[in-house]
Amino acid sequence: MEIGCVLLCSGYGRRFGSNKLLALLDGVPLYRRAFAALPPALFTKAVVTSQYGEILAQAGKLGYLPLLNCHPWEGVAAGIRLGLAALRNMDGVLFSVCDQPNLTTKSIENLINSFLESPDFIHALSWQGRRGNPVLFPKALFPELMALTGDAGGSAVIRRHAELLRLTEAGSPQELSDVDYPEEL
Repeated sequence: MEIGCVLLCSGYGRRFGSNKLLALLDGVPLYRRAFAALPPALFTKAVVTSQYGEILAQAGKLGYLPLLNCHPWEGVAAGIRLGLAALRNMDGVLFSVCDQPNLTTKSIENLINSFLESPDFIHALSWQGRRGNPVLFPKALFPELMALTGDAGGSAVIRRHAELLRLTEAGSPQELSDVDYPEEL
């Protein structure tokens, strides 16, 4: 079973006030924390979509396929389409944002294992039954993901196929927390 990974690192960080992916938490930029939680070795192929050269350069050095997002103003859908286009032959693709600094590799491994047991379903990390990110989609839903526009992310596809959603409990609620404002660091 071939599983791909798309790390979405293209956001503007408007609420944060700057490129939050370069912000440090315990001396490590947020995007590097995401890279550590989702190492390319876990996947058949892993890509990073970003408008930022520094992030793409580091991604390439660490074994990800760096993909320049030339349309970040379109919203998250542009990064989803870009990443998925490079992984269209996979059986499933995991999508993750890069601003969840407490995400752990163990939770990602559990999510992958859940998908391997039921590869026709959508698998999402959760905490006490509440869905979060990352989310791993089966190949059958790739056409719907490729049709997304604007800031409509994978949640739109999940809502249309709620019966396919399977939740995998994260190790802690903090893993699902993302950073929107500097004081959240």
